[in-house]
Amino acid sequence: MDDLKSKYLGQIAEAGDENALEAIRVAAVGKKGEVALKMRELGKMTPEERQVAGPALNALKDEINSALSAKKSALADAALDERLRTEWLDVTLPTRARRQGSIHPISQATEELTAIFAELGFSVAEGPRIEDDWYNFDALNIPGHHPARAEMDTFYMHRAEGDNRPPHVLRTHTSPVQIRSMEKQGAPIRVICPGGVYRADYDQTHTPMFHQVEGLAIDKDISMANLKWVLEEFVKAFFEVDDVELRFRASHFPFTEPSAEVDIRCSWDNGQLKIGEGDDWMEILGSGMVHPKVIAAGGIDPEVYQGFAFGIGIDRLAMLKYGIPDLRAFFDSDLRWLRHYGFAALDMPNLHGGLSR
Repeated sequence: MDDLKSKYLGQIAEAGDENALEAIRVAAVGKKGEVALKMRELGKMTPEERQVAGPALNALKDEINSALSAKKSALADAALDERLRTEWLDVTLPTRARRQGSIHPISQATEELTAIFAELGFSVAEGPRIEDDWYNFDALNIPGHHPARAEMDTFYMHRAEGDNRPPHVLRTHTSPVQIRSMEKQGAPIRVICPGGVYRADYDQTHTPMFHQVEGLAIDKDISMANLKWVLEEFVKAFFEVDDVELRFRASHFPFTEPSAEVDIRCSWDNGQLKIGEGDDWMEILGSGMVHPKVIAAGGIDPEVYQGFAFGIGIDRLAMLKYGIPDLRAFFDSDLRWLRHYGFAALDMPNLHGGLSR
Protein backbone atom coordinates (compact mmCIF):
# COMPACT_ATOMS: atom_id res chain seq x y z
CA MET A 1 0.00 0.00 0.00
CA ASP A 2 2.78 2.40 0.92
CA ASP A 3 4.58 1.66 -2.36
CA LEU A 4 1.43 2.44 -4.40
CA LYS A 5 0.79 5.60 -2.40
CA SER A 6 4.33 6.84 -2.84
CA LYS A 7 4.36 5.93 -6.53
CA TYR A 8 1.16 7.71 -7.56
CA LEU A 9 1.41 10.72 -5.28
CA GLY A 10 4.87 11.32 -6.76
CA GLN A 11 3.59 11.01 -10.33
CA ILE A 12 0.71 13.36 -9.57
CA ALA A 13 3.05 15.96 -8.14
CA GLU A 14 5.25 15.80 -11.28
CA ALA A 15 2.36 15.87 -13.83
CA GLY A 16 2.79 18.79 -16.20
CA ASP A 17 -0.65 18.98 -17.79
CA GLU A 18 -4.19 17.57 -17.59
CA ASN A 19 -3.51 14.83 -20.16
CA ALA A 20 -0.70 13.42 -18.03
CA LEU A 21 -2.92 13.73 -14.97
CA GLU A 22 -5.72 11.77 -16.67
CA ALA A 23 -3.29 8.99 -17.61
CA ILE A 24 -2.23 8.70 -13.95
CA ARG A 25 -5.87 8.57 -12.82
CA VAL A 26 -6.67 5.73 -15.20
CA ALA A 27 -3.55 3.77 -14.17
CA ALA A 28 -4.22 4.25 -10.46
CA VAL A 29 -7.96 4.32 -9.77
CA GLY A 30 -9.52 3.54 -13.16
CA LYS A 31 -11.62 0.40 -13.66
CA LYS A 32 -8.49 -1.55 -14.53
CA GLY A 33 -6.11 0.49 -12.40
CA GLU A 34 -3.81 -0.94 -9.76
CA VAL A 35 -6.01 0.04 -6.83
CA ALA A 36 -9.04 -1.59 -8.49
CA LEU A 37 -7.07 -4.77 -9.06
CA LYS A 38 -6.03 -4.79 -5.42
CA MET A 39 -9.68 -4.46 -4.38
CA ARG A 40 -10.60 -7.49 -6.46
CA GLU A 41 -8.14 -9.53 -4.36
CA LEU A 42 -10.19 -8.85 -1.22
CA GLY A 43 -12.47 -11.77 -2.08
CA LYS A 44 -9.56 -14.17 -1.73
CA MET A 45 -8.64 -12.94 1.75
CA THR A 46 -9.82 -14.16 5.11
CA PRO A 47 -12.37 -12.00 6.97
CA GLU A 48 -9.66 -10.80 9.31
CA GLU A 49 -7.39 -9.76 6.40
CA ARG A 50 -10.28 -7.98 4.65
CA GLN A 51 -11.00 -5.93 7.78
CA VAL A 52 -7.48 -4.54 7.54
CA ALA A 53 -6.92 -4.35 3.76
CA GLY A 54 -10.38 -2.99 2.82
CA PRO A 55 -10.26 0.30 4.75
CA ALA A 56 -6.63 0.77 3.76
CA LEU A 57 -7.45 0.46 0.04
CA ASN A 58 -10.43 2.83 0.34
CA ALA A 59 -8.26 5.36 2.15
CA LEU A 60 -5.58 5.04 -0.56
CA LYS A 61 -8.19 5.56 -3.30
CA ASP A 62 -9.58 8.64 -1.55
CA GLU A 63 -6.10 10.09 -1.03
CA ILE A 64 -5.16 9.58 -4.69
CA ASN A 65 -8.46 11.16 -5.86
CA SER A 66 -7.91 14.13 -3.54
CA ALA A 67 -4.40 14.58 -4.86
CA LEU A 68 -5.70 14.40 -8.46
CA SER A 69 -8.32 17.09 -7.76
CA ALA A 70 -5.84 19.36 -6.04
CA LYS A 71 -3.32 18.99 -8.89
CA LYS A 72 -6.04 19.65 -11.49
CA SER A 73 -6.99 22.88 -9.73
CA ALA A 74 -3.33 23.87 -9.48
CA LEU A 75 -2.82 23.27 -13.20
CA ALA A 76 -5.94 25.34 -14.04
CA ASP A 77 -4.67 28.18 -11.82
CA ALA A 78 -1.27 28.03 -13.48
CA ALA A 79 -2.88 28.14 -16.96
CA LEU A 80 -4.97 31.15 -15.95
CA ASP A 81 -1.91 32.92 -14.56
CA GLU A 82 -0.09 32.29 -17.83
CA ARG A 83 -2.99 33.72 -19.84
CA LEU A 84 -3.10 36.77 -17.63
CA ARG A 85 0.61 37.33 -18.18
CA THR A 86 0.41 36.98 -21.97
CA GLU A 87 -3.07 38.32 -22.83
CA TRP A 88 -4.19 41.89 -22.30
CA LEU A 89 -6.98 44.25 -23.28
CA ASP A 90 -6.47 47.88 -24.23
CA VAL A 91 -9.43 49.57 -22.56
CA THR A 92 -8.53 52.87 -24.25
CA LEU A 93 -9.53 51.56 -27.70
CA PRO A 94 -12.87 52.82 -29.10
CA THR A 95 -15.81 50.43 -29.01
CA ARG A 96 -16.94 48.54 -32.10
CA ALA A 97 -19.36 50.46 -34.28
CA ARG A 98 -22.97 49.40 -33.77
CA ARG A 99 -25.82 50.25 -36.07
CA GLN A 100 -28.47 52.42 -34.56
CA GLY A 101 -32.14 51.50 -34.67
CA SER A 102 -33.80 48.38 -35.97
CA ILE A 103 -36.35 47.40 -38.55
CA HIS A 104 -39.78 47.05 -36.97
CA PRO A 105 -41.55 43.66 -37.32
CA ILE A 106 -44.50 45.32 -39.05
CA SER A 107 -42.16 47.03 -41.53
CA GLN A 108 -40.39 43.75 -42.18
CA ALA A 109 -43.66 41.86 -42.65
CA THR A 110 -44.84 44.57 -45.07
CA GLU A 111 -41.63 44.32 -47.09
CA GLU A 112 -41.86 40.54 -47.19
CA LEU A 113 -45.48 40.35 -48.30
CA THR A 114 -44.92 43.10 -50.88
CA ALA A 115 -42.11 41.08 -52.44
CA ILE A 116 -44.21 37.91 -52.44
CA PHE A 117 -47.21 39.53 -54.10
CA ALA A 118 -44.91 41.23 -56.62
CA GLU A 119 -43.82 37.78 -57.76
CA LEU A 120 -47.49 36.90 -58.16
CA GLY A 121 -48.03 39.90 -60.43
CA PHE A 122 -49.46 42.45 -57.97
CA SER A 123 -48.28 46.04 -57.92
CA VAL A 124 -48.48 48.33 -54.88
CA ALA A 125 -51.11 51.07 -54.60
CA GLU A 126 -51.36 53.68 -51.86
CA GLY A 127 -53.97 56.21 -50.84
CA PRO A 128 -54.74 58.88 -48.22
CA ARG A 129 -55.29 57.93 -44.60
CA ILE A 130 -57.99 60.58 -44.28
CA GLU A 131 -60.85 59.53 -46.55
CA ASP A 132 -64.24 60.97 -47.32
CA ASP A 133 -67.36 59.04 -46.46
CA TRP A 134 -67.93 57.95 -50.04
CA TYR A 135 -64.59 56.20 -50.63
CA ASN A 136 -64.48 54.62 -47.18
CA PHE A 137 -68.11 53.40 -47.07
CA ASP A 138 -70.51 54.16 -49.92
CA ALA A 139 -68.29 53.04 -52.79
CA LEU A 140 -67.69 49.77 -50.93
CA ASN A 141 -71.42 49.01 -50.68
CA ILE A 142 -71.48 49.71 -46.93
CA PRO A 143 -75.00 51.06 -46.18
CA GLY A 144 -75.68 54.06 -43.97
CA HIS A 145 -77.06 51.93 -41.13
CA HIS A 146 -74.01 49.65 -40.98
CA PRO A 147 -72.40 49.52 -37.47
CA ALA A 148 -68.97 50.36 -38.93
CA ARG A 149 -70.26 53.84 -39.72
CA ALA A 150 -71.13 54.57 -36.10
CA GLU A 151 -68.89 56.95 -34.14
CA MET A 152 -68.24 54.23 -31.58
CA ASP A 153 -66.33 52.28 -34.26
CA THR A 154 -64.95 54.97 -36.59
CA PHE A 155 -62.90 58.12 -36.03
CA TYR A 156 -64.68 61.04 -37.72
CA MET A 157 -62.80 64.26 -38.43
CA HIS A 158 -64.04 67.37 -36.65
CA ARG A 159 -65.97 69.81 -38.83
CA ALA A 160 -66.42 73.46 -38.06
CA GLU A 161 -69.91 74.89 -37.93
CA GLY A 162 -71.14 75.62 -41.43
CA ASP A 163 -68.71 73.18 -43.09
CA ASN A 164 -70.88 71.42 -45.67
CA ARG A 165 -68.22 69.16 -47.11
CA PRO A 166 -68.87 65.39 -46.97
CA PRO A 167 -67.84 63.75 -43.68
CA HIS A 168 -64.21 62.65 -43.51
CA VAL A 169 -62.86 59.76 -41.46
CA LEU A 170 -59.56 58.14 -40.56
CA ARG A 171 -59.85 55.25 -42.99
CA THR A 172 -61.07 52.05 -41.34
CA HIS A 173 -59.46 49.79 -43.96
CA THR A 174 -57.32 50.14 -47.08
CA SER A 175 -60.22 49.09 -49.32
CA PRO A 176 -60.78 52.74 -50.43
CA VAL A 177 -57.44 52.44 -52.23
CA GLN A 178 -59.03 49.71 -54.38
CA ILE A 179 -61.71 52.15 -55.54
CA ARG A 180 -59.13 54.85 -56.28
CA SER A 181 -56.95 52.34 -58.16
CA MET A 182 -59.86 51.16 -60.33
CA GLU A 183 -60.76 54.76 -61.09
CA LYS A 184 -57.18 55.54 -62.07
CA GLN A 185 -56.12 52.35 -63.88
CA GLY A 186 -59.31 50.70 -65.06
CA ALA A 187 -59.34 46.98 -65.82
CA PRO A 188 -57.66 44.57 -65.87
CA ILE A 189 -55.88 45.34 -62.58
CA ARG A 190 -53.94 43.53 -59.88
CA VAL A 191 -52.88 45.55 -56.86
CA ILE A 192 -52.22 45.23 -53.16
CA CYS A 193 -52.90 48.15 -50.85
CA PRO A 194 -50.82 48.05 -47.65
CA GLY A 195 -51.04 50.77 -45.03
CA GLY A 196 -52.19 52.05 -41.67
CA VAL A 197 -55.89 52.05 -40.71
CA TYR A 198 -57.85 53.25 -37.68
CA ARG A 199 -60.70 51.87 -35.57
CA ALA A 200 -61.94 52.68 -32.07
CA ASP A 201 -60.80 49.45 -30.44
CA TYR A 202 -58.07 48.49 -27.96
CA ASP A 203 -57.16 45.15 -26.36
CA GLN A 204 -54.57 42.36 -26.67
CA THR A 205 -55.37 41.78 -30.36
CA HIS A 206 -56.75 45.22 -31.37
CA THR A 207 -55.26 48.70 -31.38
CA PRO A 208 -56.74 52.04 -32.53
CA MET A 209 -54.14 52.17 -35.31
CA PHE A 210 -53.02 49.04 -37.11
CA HIS A 211 -51.97 47.88 -40.57
CA GLN A 212 -53.74 46.02 -43.33
CA VAL A 213 -52.99 44.83 -46.82
CA GLU A 214 -55.91 44.61 -49.21
CA GLY A 215 -55.60 42.69 -52.46
CA LEU A 216 -57.61 43.23 -55.65
CA ALA A 217 -57.62 41.41 -58.97
CA ILE A 218 -60.07 42.37 -61.72
CA ASP A 219 -60.29 40.72 -65.15
CA LYS A 220 -62.79 39.04 -67.45
CA ASP A 221 -62.36 35.45 -66.29
CA ILE A 222 -61.17 35.56 -62.66
CA SER A 223 -62.75 33.11 -60.21
CA MET A 224 -62.62 31.91 -56.60
CA ALA A 225 -60.15 29.25 -57.77
CA ASN A 226 -57.68 32.00 -58.65
CA LEU A 227 -58.23 33.56 -55.23
CA LYS A 228 -57.53 30.26 -53.48
CA TRP A 229 -54.33 29.69 -55.45
CA VAL A 230 -53.01 33.20 -54.76
CA LEU A 231 -53.67 32.89 -51.03
CA GLU A 232 -52.08 29.44 -50.83
CA GLU A 233 -48.95 30.64 -52.62
CA PHE A 234 -48.72 33.68 -50.38
CA VAL A 235 -49.11 31.73 -47.12
CA LYS A 236 -46.51 29.14 -48.16
CA ALA A 237 -44.00 31.84 -49.08
CA PHE A 238 -44.63 34.10 -46.06
CA PHE A 239 -44.53 31.37 -43.42
CA GLU A 240 -41.80 29.47 -45.29
CA VAL A 241 -43.60 26.11 -45.45
CA ASP A 242 -43.71 23.64 -48.32
CA ASP A 243 -47.40 22.87 -48.09
CA VAL A 244 -50.47 24.47 -46.56
CA GLU A 245 -54.16 23.72 -46.33
CA LEU A 246 -56.71 26.54 -46.37
CA ARG A 247 -60.37 26.29 -45.42
CA PHE A 248 -62.93 28.72 -46.81
CA ARG A 249 -65.97 29.42 -44.62
CA ALA A 250 -69.00 31.28 -45.91
CA SER A 251 -69.27 34.77 -44.43
CA HIS A 252 -70.63 38.21 -45.26
CA PHE A 253 -68.84 41.40 -46.25
CA PRO A 254 -70.72 44.22 -47.96
CA PHE A 255 -68.02 44.62 -50.62
CA THR A 256 -67.77 40.96 -51.74
CA GLU A 257 -70.30 38.36 -52.86
CA PRO A 258 -69.79 35.50 -52.23
CA SER A 259 -67.63 36.17 -49.17
CA ALA A 260 -65.42 33.81 -47.20
CA GLU A 261 -63.34 33.78 -44.05
CA VAL A 262 -60.11 31.87 -44.63
CA ASP A 263 -58.69 29.49 -42.02
CA ILE A 264 -55.29 27.84 -42.09
CA ARG A 265 -54.44 24.37 -40.77
CA CYS A 266 -52.03 24.61 -37.86
CA SER A 267 -50.95 23.17 -34.52
CA TRP A 268 -49.46 24.43 -31.27
CA ASP A 269 -46.37 22.73 -29.84
CA ASN A 270 -45.32 24.02 -26.39
CA GLY A 271 -46.83 27.38 -27.24
CA GLN A 272 -45.14 27.57 -30.65
CA LEU A 273 -47.33 27.87 -33.74
CA LYS A 274 -46.71 25.45 -36.60
CA ILE A 275 -48.33 26.40 -39.90
CA GLY A 276 -49.54 23.78 -42.36
CA GLU A 277 -49.79 20.78 -40.03
CA GLY A 278 -51.87 19.54 -37.13
CA ASP A 279 -55.56 19.29 -36.29
CA ASP A 280 -56.35 22.94 -35.45
CA TRP A 281 -57.61 25.74 -37.66
CA MET A 282 -56.94 29.45 -37.31
CA GLU A 283 -58.65 32.33 -39.12
CA ILE A 284 -56.16 34.59 -40.89
CA LEU A 285 -58.09 36.76 -43.38
CA GLY A 286 -61.34 37.66 -45.13
CA SER A 287 -61.93 37.39 -48.87
CA GLY A 288 -64.44 36.98 -51.66
CA MET A 289 -65.51 37.95 -55.17
CA VAL A 290 -65.82 41.70 -55.58
CA HIS A 291 -69.43 42.87 -55.40
CA PRO A 292 -70.69 44.24 -58.77
CA LYS A 293 -71.65 47.52 -57.07
CA VAL A 294 -68.05 47.98 -55.92
CA ILE A 295 -66.72 47.30 -59.42
CA ALA A 296 -69.19 49.84 -60.81
CA ALA A 297 -68.15 52.40 -58.16
CA GLY A 298 -64.59 52.05 -59.45
CA GLY A 299 -65.72 53.00 -62.95
CA ILE A 300 -65.54 49.48 -64.40
CA ASP A 301 -68.40 47.61 -66.10
CA PRO A 302 -69.41 44.67 -63.85
CA GLU A 303 -71.16 43.05 -66.82
CA VAL A 304 -67.76 42.60 -68.47
CA TYR A 305 -65.33 42.29 -65.56
CA GLN A 306 -65.25 40.43 -62.28
CA GLY A 307 -62.59 39.81 -59.69
CA PHE A 308 -61.58 38.85 -56.18
CA ALA A 309 -60.44 40.79 -53.12
CA PHE A 310 -58.94 39.91 -49.76
CA GLY A 311 -57.87 41.71 -46.60
CA ILE A 312 -55.14 40.66 -44.19
CA GLY A 313 -53.96 42.24 -40.92
CA ILE A 314 -50.22 42.82 -41.31
CA ASP A 315 -49.76 43.18 -37.54
CA ARG A 316 -51.40 39.80 -37.00
CA LEU A 317 -49.17 38.20 -39.63
CA ALA A 318 -46.10 39.59 -37.85
CA MET A 319 -47.38 38.31 -34.49
CA LEU A 320 -47.89 34.81 -35.88
CA LYS A 321 -44.61 34.60 -37.79
CA TYR A 322 -42.33 36.06 -35.13
CA GLY A 323 -44.10 34.73 -32.01
CA ILE A 324 -45.04 38.11 -30.53
CA PRO A 325 -47.97 37.57 -28.13
CA ASP A 326 -49.47 41.03 -27.66
CA LEU A 327 -50.34 43.40 -30.49
CA ARG A 328 -49.96 46.41 -28.20
CA ALA A 329 -46.26 45.67 -27.80
CA PHE A 330 -45.74 46.93 -31.35
CA PHE A 331 -46.70 50.47 -30.36
CA ASP A 332 -46.59 51.26 -26.65
CA SER A 333 -43.46 49.61 -25.22
CA ASP A 334 -39.71 50.14 -25.16
CA LEU A 335 -38.72 48.89 -28.60
CA ARG A 336 -35.38 47.55 -27.39
CA TRP A 337 -37.29 44.27 -26.99
CA LEU A 338 -37.03 43.97 -30.79
CA ARG A 339 -33.45 42.75 -30.42
CA HIS A 340 -34.79 39.78 -28.47
CA TYR A 341 -36.69 38.72 -31.58
CA GLY A 342 -33.70 39.26 -33.87
CA PHE A 343 -34.71 42.54 -35.51
CA ALA A 344 -31.70 44.72 -36.22
CA ALA A 345 -30.79 47.63 -38.48
CA LEU A 346 -31.13 46.41 -42.06
CA ASP A 347 -29.52 48.00 -45.12
CA MET A 348 -31.98 47.08 -47.85
CA PRO A 349 -34.30 49.03 -50.15
CA ASN A 350 -37.79 49.32 -48.73
CA LEU A 351 -41.24 49.89 -50.18
CA HIS A 352 -40.71 53.65 -50.39
CA GLY A 353 -37.28 53.57 -52.05
CA GLY A 354 -35.21 54.30 -48.95
CA LEU A 355 -33.25 52.10 -46.57
CA SER A 356 -34.80 50.24 -43.68
CA ARG A 357 -32.99 51.24 -40.52
